[in-house]
Amino acid sequence: MLLYHLDVVCKATLLIPVIILACAAYTYMANLRRKSDDPKKYDYHPFAIWLAPITIPLFLSFGIFVFVLRAFLYGLFLIVFVVLLVALRKPILFELWHKFATAIGDPLLKANTRLIRIAFEPLRA
Repeated sequence: MLLYHLDVVCKATLLIPVIILACAAYTYMANLRRKSDDPKKYDYHPFAIWLAPITIPLFLSFGIFVFVLRAFLYGLFLIVFVVLLVALRKPILFELWHKFATAIGDPLLKANTRLIRIAFEPLRA
């Protein structure tokens, strides 16, 4: 069925990168027209226009992958949390979180306190 409409599929496949190139080129030209003191003006490289059709699918694929991974991990966390609450009848995840957070947080706070004291020691004298 798809082979019957191969010409339309090819035209659409070629049209998508052209639209992406047109959007990138228009944005580049609109950016060039901005005043030099405009905070929204950015120094885009002209080659970035030609990379747009390549990077859009990559960023889109990566974004979809991260979304699916986050949804899967969230669902897994909910299932594990409920099973542990029902099976053990105590909030073991909160106890594990407390141990994990204090194991990382204590040395981090000690190191940061030491850095602050070293940095601001000359100011106290």
